[in-house]
Amino acid sequence: MENKSAQSDWMQKFHEMVNSCQVELKKTTQIGMKMLSASQSNAQLHECYESLGVLVREAIQSGKLDWSNEKVNELLGRIDQLEKEMENFENEVRDIKQSPSAE
Repeated sequence: MENKSAQSDWMQKFHEMVNSCQVELKKTTQIGMKMLSASQSNAQLHECYESLGVLVREAIQSGKLDWSNEKVNELLGRIDQLEKEMENFENEVRDIKQSPSAE
């Protein structure tokens, strides 16, 4: 009888442990899904800010928007500089691709 009681206790503890693991797994899955959704929302937010920035830049350059602000002017200058750098990188990559390979 004692052996059966010990076995019953062991089975009960095992089931409690399995149930606990299942609860934690469900929580972890829910957290992971929320984090994935948050990551997607964050990426969309970044894209919206980027699109807004492009529109504002175009409006400033075309004279539709007059925004005299030192920080804005710094950012516009930096954007121009980075665009030139990106164009140079693209040209360099194109040149590398078109150069004869050294064998």
